[in-house]
Amino acid sequence: MYNKNAPNILEVKNLTVEFSNSRKVTKAVDSVSFEVKQGETLGIVGESGSGKTVSSLSLMQLIQTPPGRIASGEIWFQSALYSNAEHPEGKVNLLNLPRKDIREIRGKEISMIFQEPMTSLNPVYTCGAQVVETILKHEKTSNDTKFSKMTYDKAKEITMAMFNTVHLPSPERIFNAYPHEISGGQKQRVMIAMSLVCNPSLLIADEPTTALDVTVQASILETINELKALSNMSVMFISHDLNVIAEVADRVLVMWKGQIVEQGFVEDVFTNPQHPYTKGLLACRPRLDAKLKVLPTVADFMGSDTQKQKFQSVGQAILFNYESEDELREQYEQSLKREPILQIKNLKTYFAQEKSLWGKVKSYVRAVDDVSLTVYKGETVGLVGESGCGKSTLGRSVLRLVTPMSGQILFEGKDVLSMTSAELRAFRRQVQIIFQDPYASLNPRMTIGESILEPMRVHDVGASDTERRNMALELLHNVNLTEEYYERYPHQLSGGQRQRVCIARTLGIKPKFIICDESVSALDVSVQAQVLNLLNQLKQKYDLTYIFISHDLAVVKFIASRVFVMNKGKIDEEAFSEDLYSKPQSDYTKKLIESIPTGNFESKRKALIKAKIQHSSSNPPL
Repeated sequence: MYNKNAPNILEVKNLTVEFSNSRKVTKAVDSVSFEVKQGETLGIVGESGSGKTVSSLSLMQLIQTPPGRIASGEIWFQSALYSNAEHPEGKVNLLNLPRKDIREIRGKEISMIFQEPMTSLNPVYTCGAQVVETILKHEKTSNDTKFSKMTYDKAKEITMAMFNTVHLPSPERIFNAYPHEISGGQKQRVMIAMSLVCNPSLLIADEPTTALDVTVQASILETINELKALSNMSVMFISHDLNVIAEVADRVLVMWKGQIVEQGFVEDVFTNPQHPYTKGLLACRPRLDAKLKVLPTVADFMGSDTQKQKFQSVGQAILFNYESEDELREQYEQSLKREPILQIKNLKTYFAQEKSLWGKVKSYVRAVDDVSLTVYKGETVGLVGESGCGKSTLGRSVLRLVTPMSGQILFEGKDVLSMTSAELRAFRRQVQIIFQDPYASLNPRMTIGESILEPMRVHDVGASDTERRNMALELLHNVNLTEEYYERYPHQLSGGQRQRVCIARTLGIKPKFIICDESVSALDVSVQAQVLNLLNQLKQKYDLTYIFISHDLAVVKFIASRVFVMNKGKIDEEAFSEDLYSKPQSDYTKKLIESIPTGNFESKRKALIKAKIQHSSSNPPL
């Protein structure tokens, strides 16, 4: 909770971080200064490449050298490890500490929740062992016997309690599971547990809820706030979701091109933004209170040599693009009059959960359990639900990337489940999927051009490589990338650019139907807006049909006319998107919608008061 009289636990002064290659030196962070008070949450927002993550990595000397280096600046931290009679506040410049000493602070006093749990957890150790290791490293017993049985048992007990705190299901199972055996959301919760288990005085949360469902996100944010209130922990919360920042942060820094362009109390910055960049970030996020024809982008507010400034305020952008419910309902009713392109009837996709000694299946996970739905030509259908509800398995079942146990999948009247290998190959040319992770979807050894050409060769699109190359260049243009990207490799592109390449590759074989599986969930709001606008433009241009799978209900509301809600392998509710959000019928749908961060400052005040009361009751005056 913010207290203007509280001491600064962290002071960053004129920090400059550079990255160099053979051609040039780039200032990723340029003379940045800020402070974090004890017990406050400082939000840092900005697009990918703005310098927000590099700034946080610098605090713990995690900048890879080379190519990066901290060129100048000071980072003063109030450390209990360096507190003594002469210096009771324990103030130390982290940039002057040798690596051995900074390791003692990492994890114990300054802890970090990284954005990507897939690469942050060691695949050869169980989840529990990795959290226990953190405790054993920093919480030594009095006799300093780090690996004694008693120490391990106590560390396991603390780990299990923390797994419960972050709402992990079946903590005992998760403790003994390897990272590949649990979902992405569960991996992130393990990372959060690992970061909080030693009660750090400063927690750096780098996009900690980006890949999580709205219900899990809400519980994680509540957990961080509860622990912060109980221990007076300070938090640096880095996110591209401004609604999340509005609900959790006391103050906010807005970063752009390595510099802080605006800062202040969250309510002041978000209700009266001054810098065009801040206005752009606030406007480009899909809204729940209004449906826009086209999402505004940062460029609409910033202007450039090739584009004039389009909007002066967030309100102006909303009014310019507003679409009435009557217009939306008419479009929805017209789409239902077209012929069905996909019909799913009583589909069941089960996975073996437990087998006997002889290999007989004793129990199943019912990922898709008796699901029926119809998609009409030219419409966009949203498929939402929590992690593990079966939405991605349903999408993969349509393409037969996983094999259903029973049911029917009819595409243009043909039964997909009875197709031969040759027929299935022809079917997959017409039905494509855009996966969630653009990093894993592109071969790092192939140029962007080759990645687009490969499926065109496989499906005999184009008479020659010259013709296919011209088609690939046109596709790059259609997804707003220039010809120079044709010869680049995936590591030379940003996340948003990679995702556009994946879309171009999908369009290269001229499909009729595209399944978008969490295809914008990991993107910045500004890039997300560009990709969503692009998907809508391409839909109109090529008469495409989409199934849009996402845990982000605001995104689904923008892009889909009809929404299916999945819960535990079944369809829980289906409705016109406007009706679903304004008049949800099932309790599960209501819970999902109530969990969406809205940036409501009144709800934030109530949460702060609640946390303060809980903290006071657990610490009564003597």
